[in-house]
Amino acid sequence: MSPVSPVSGLRVLVVDDEKPALDELTFLLGADDRVVEVLACSSATEGLRVLREQEVDCAFLDVQMPGLTGLELAEVLGQFRQRPPIVFVTAHEQHAVEAFDLDAVDYVLKPVRPERLAEAVRRVLAASRPQPAEPEAGTQVAVERGGVTRFVDRRDITHVEAQGDYARLHTTGGESYLVRVPLTTLEEDWAEAGFHRIHRSLLVALGHVTEVRSDSGRTSVMVGDTELAVSRRHSRGLRDVLVRRARAGA
Repeated sequence: MSPVSPVSGLRVLVVDDEKPALDELTFLLGADDRVVEVLACSSATEGLRVLREQEVDCAFLDVQMPGLTGLELAEVLGQFRQRPPIVFVTAHEQHAVEAFDLDAVDYVLKPVRPERLAEAVRRVLAASRPQPAEPEAGTQVAVERGGVTRFVDRRDITHVEAQGDYARLHTTGGESYLVRVPLTTLEEDWAEAGFHRIHRSLLVALGHVTEVRSDSGRTSVMVGDTELAVSRRHSRGLRDVLVRRARAGA
């Protein structure tokens, strides 16, 4: 199934074994400016054949039909690589829970009102529209200050300082927040995000390191206007990882 194009409009499949209901749905959907074509089928078996041979953007299915029911057809469509959004249209309320268990976009009761059908089309369009990418897991860090919970973007954290069983997060804006998480835990959880241990009490976000300084055997890094000491134990590893990152970005 191809994704819905708001410009070209919807190509809709309607399946209902009762001809008056099928004709009404076909007429109402055909009158909607957002619909460009309606394919009408009088049985779920016929609808399945159409779905296997043609591309549609959504399917409006009656629930109770002889042979293969609308619910059973929806289960079959669940095996498709890309299933079209489904709207169930029925005179029976008792199937609603089962319908939504099958991820139906909407459940419209007969007799169908034009405004209710228009709402179902809107929901189909909303379900078909590409969704914005989810933020990378763990990028929002919940911090508390003065009884207020704030969410700090991890990408804004420049370095983390150990304070006993707590850790202090320092940000690009010059603010800092205390979180009740040991530094060792953050080192493990945030390693893939580019946080590297440079001292027994410090993690640094490698993406914020602008300079590495060496003086009389002592190493430090610049993060913005802040200079952070690097222990001898960690200096070689830090240089290696920074070189690898530079080569990867070249």
